[in-house]
Amino acid sequence: MFSLTPRAALVAATFGLLAAASLPACKTSPNEGENGGAAANDSVANKPAPVDTIKIKAMAMRRDSLKADSIAKKTGQLPGAILPGHRIIAFYGNIRSKGMGILGREPKDQMFRKFAGVLKEWQAADPSIPVQAALHNVTITAQGSPGKDGKWRLMNSKATIEEVISWAREHKCILFLDVQPGHSTLQVEVPKLEPYLKQPDIHLGIDPEFSLATMPGVRPNQKIGTLDAKDVNWTINYLARLVSENKLPPKVLTVHRFTRKMLTNYKNIKLDPRVQVVMHMDGHGEPTLKKDSYHDYIQVEPVQYTGFKLFYEYDARPKPHHIMTPEEVLTQLTPKPLYIQYQ
Repeated sequence: MFSLTPRAALVAATFGLLAAASLPACKTSPNEGENGGAAANDSVANKPAPVDTIKIKAMAMRRDSLKADSIAKKTGQLPGAILPGHRIIAFYGNIRSKGMGILGREPKDQMFRKFAGVLKEWQAADPSIPVQAALHNVTITAQGSPGKDGKWRLMNSKATIEEVISWAREHKCILFLDVQPGHSTLQVEVPKLEPYLKQPDIHLGIDPEFSLATMPGVRPNQKIGTLDAKDVNWTINYLARLVSENKLPPKVLTVHRFTRKMLTNYKNIKLDPRVQVVMHMDGHGEPTLKKDSYHDYIQVEPVQYTGFKLFYEYDARPKPHHIMTPEEVLTQLTPKPLYIQYQ
């Protein structure tokens, strides 16, 4: 896969810092007979200075971030970046649930046949940019009951995650693991996915709608949840570290949004070239409502890249409403979204 920075240089620099920090403290020869002479101070003088490993890691990360920034300024993105050179087309849901989306609603082979047709439609609608197929699996899901720890969320089993990974790779898709934190937090839940996020073809989605840590006593689906820029920044920094440490191509991070309060202080989001942020309008309804929501919460409050969701079950109801076609999405939305999700 692609290498973000010359890792050897970073490792060497880090070890150089470690070596320097581990050298014995400098000492001068004490006056003869003072405080018992040199021997009395040897045990103290020869003690190595304490090593602040957290500070060293932070310094190494900062150097790596500066290197990434310099590359991005020259080329527009880092090696292996998916956006903006592709349009991601994703099927969303949970492979263990028929009610969460097209991913899981239909038998696997039938679903992938439908997906192949959708990919062809999008490629025909805009031949100028290649499509990148994706599966978007809700992996940590908000629940209708609190569970033993009272956090109202449940993570897929290892077997389920590995199965959806195999589906994605079998069909040359990238994979998004989506997090609905319930009454937990991203800081607690996202690291549970680290073994998978260390893999180059696996990316992340976060869902403010089901983030209720700031709303004690509120059940998922009772109210729309919220995240702040500081939560998005934490997630960006977390993914950026994984990219650097594992020499990965940039990660894509999707952030769902269809109301203003779902994401507060969007102007404070700090971008990093190692993470490509998609603000994703995932509300359902008739086309005019969807276009207005995209304008109000995505277009006029820009972050980086944009996304748009289409619902097989909800967008076409009631008649004569319909699911927007690729041509309608591309001609009626500004900017043209580079991430399209079907639920």
